[in-house]
Amino acid sequence: MSGHSTKEQAAAPTMTPAWVVNPVGPLRGDVAVRGSKNAVTKHLVAALLGLTPSTISNCPDIGDVDITANMLRALGCEVELRNGVATVDSSSLSNSRVPVRFSGMNRIPILMVGPLLHRVGEAFVPLVGGDDIGSRPIDFHVEALTRMGAEITLTEEGMEAKATRLRGAHIELPYPSVGATETVLLTACLAEGRTVLDNAATEPEVIELALFLQRMGARIELRPDRRIMIEGVSELSGAAHHLKGDRIEAFSFLVAGLITGGEVRVHGCSQERLVTAISTLSGMGARFEITDSSVSAWAETLTPAAVETDTHPGFMTDWQSPMVALLTQCDGLSVMYETVYENRFTYVPALKQMGAQIELYNNPLGSIQSRFVGSATPCSAIVRGGQPLHGTNVVVPDIRGGFAYVLAAAAADGATTITGTHHLDRGYNQPIENFASLGLDIRRIEVPIDGDAA
Repeated sequence: MSGHSTKEQAAAPTMTPAWVVNPVGPLRGDVAVRGSKNAVTKHLVAALLGLTPSTISNCPDIGDVDITANMLRALGCEVELRNGVATVDSSSLSNSRVPVRFSGMNRIPILMVGPLLHRVGEAFVPLVGGDDIGSRPIDFHVEALTRMGAEITLTEEGMEAKATRLRGAHIELPYPSVGATETVLLTACLAEGRTVLDNAATEPEVIELALFLQRMGARIELRPDRRIMIEGVSELSGAAHHLKGDRIEAFSFLVAGLITGGEVRVHGCSQERLVTAISTLSGMGARFEITDSSVSAWAETLTPAAVETDTHPGFMTDWQSPMVALLTQCDGLSVMYETVYENRFTYVPALKQMGAQIELYNNPLGSIQSRFVGSATPCSAIVRGGQPLHGTNVVVPDIRGGFAYVLAAAAADGATTITGTHHLDRGYNQPIENFASLGLDIRRIEVPIDGDAA
């Protein structure tokens, strides 16, 4: 009898989580976004530098928060997550090595090197991961840490680092990298002397981290022309901060209303974080109602657009895939030109499978100079909009591409089954619940590992 059971188990298909989306027409209603995914994990890392506990509120309920909290716990920190509030006490820090089991989960370990060198004098972090959206080398991080006195050794498993005392330095980034700017901020605030960082990233999430470090006691000065000055101090204390709203999520839900011919009002993300998005959508014919606490968008018709991504304050690369989904429903030819990451269009084949007419090109179809012209991956997309979409089975390649699939599915004819949804749970706060509140027929299911519906 036990042998028969074993055979049955061997024959049973392996199941994987999925979402099934049935379009219902225009999506309407209100969505409240929480703190930014791109900020919350960096604040958790910053708490490593404080000699007293830090409290971060308005945290999103996402997988990356749990992953980062577990890394900190593995280092000996006490971390409590409750009702959107994270409390980090690093006074019990007892380990300088982030376990290899966290390899490839996200890109946060590299940001822990500087804080661990200050606190322990040595560090090991595993290989970084995150979405497969193109080359995001750690060269800028390594160069900055080395210039401040760290001895870095790269191994097959990750990065080993040592330092007796980190010193301030003059660092000029070849490109205004968000991650490298954050590494410098997190390392320079306790380094001996002054650090001058030129060509720094100025995204709202970077500035928010700098302000949090300032609350902890760091001496940080924001200068014009992408220059940041940091005067090292001897110690930092914990601080409290209420995270600002996630501008990626806010834009994506505004698009959810527009792509289905409805209207979504987003709460919790201020207008100043959406200036470029609002101006771009306005140019396409979208209308807005903006208050101190909310932004809503609707349109009778939308016209095509030529959009190019850029560093802040340009059109955000993380807005790109939801925007392309929207462009598929605008009559006429639109252009999307990607200049930040060279592999952002991995989601396009699935949209084409749903009926979208999109062609990819290696030519730069925009005015901004791209770092990736001549590479093997396309940097431009031409979208022939106005074509009907139809439901099918798709696999999520990354967080932002996955959201574009849900948007397309909401505007399609027939049901869509989406696998690889762990990416969406890692990056968005309660996405199923938020879509359902707008009227979308969306639910979690399990399907066999080959993707066929259960």
